[in-house]
Amino acid sequence: MKRYFPFLILIIAVACLPVDVRSATAGEPLIVAHRGLLRVAPENTLANFRACLELRLGFEFDVQRSKDGHLVCIHDSTLNRTTNGSGKVAELTLAEIRQLDAGSWFDPRFQGERVPTVEEVLQLAAQYRQHEILIAVDFKDPGVEQEVVELAKKQGILKRLIFIGRTIQNPLVRKNIKAASLAAETAAVANNMAEFSAALSEPDADWVYVRYLPTRSEMQQVQAAGKKSFIAGSSVSGNVPQNWQQATAAGIDAILTDYPLALRALQQQSQLKSDD
Repeated sequence: MKRYFPFLILIIAVACLPVDVRSATAGEPLIVAHRGLLRVAPENTLANFRACLELRLGFEFDVQRSKDGHLVCIHDSTLNRTTNGSGKVAELTLAEIRQLDAGSWFDPRFQGERVPTVEEVLQLAAQYRQHEILIAVDFKDPGVEQEVVELAKKQGILKRLIFIGRTIQNPLVRKNIKAASLAAETAAVANNMAEFSAALSEPDADWVYVRYLPTRSEMQQVQAAGKKSFIAGSSVSGNVPQNWQQATAAGIDAILTDYPLALRALQQQSQLKSDD
């Protein structure tokens, strides 16, 4: 048995969706697919993100800088795991990175997929601007945030992005994002309940980014502050319907998970029950 689901399953899923389906119905959080549909297609590739967009799903992508200064979409600091090459991303030029196959490691069907540039990812997303989705941008290193904001502004999709990642905890990174555009939406991280108040009061953050299951009271405080809420981390990344339901009941605005299709199915089941 293959480790991953055949890509045909995804094609069938897309074909079965009504053309006017939205990413979430009223009261349901937006779904953000971690590195795209990473269990169905090679992560951080255009094929993967296009599938997300066809399914009216948001996605998360990672940003690294090549040796010659280009911004590329890849999670690891090296090319070893997700391409047929090796070495550090920061030590290869864009031309060298683009020669590599970023799909065959996952499944031979994806032979020829390349590591995309961040500009290509944003250009693709701009083709689906009619869909209500959220795209999370994960900065692996500082110093790229203003360039990404400018690229998003160029494509007219800045308001559909949320900026996260390990560097977003640095107040200077959030300030740099806001300096590039006040319309850019940043997140302040709360790793636990003890950090919630500080994240909520952060002036340069439009979102409170929690990495634990929040309470209804906390989400009401976020709403009262005119902000939005985003959850990621181990409490929701797995196939954990109870945790997704708990976060939804609390009033979370968006969920980042490795199982976006399972979460979508759960939302559809909940909607059918409420319509009965």
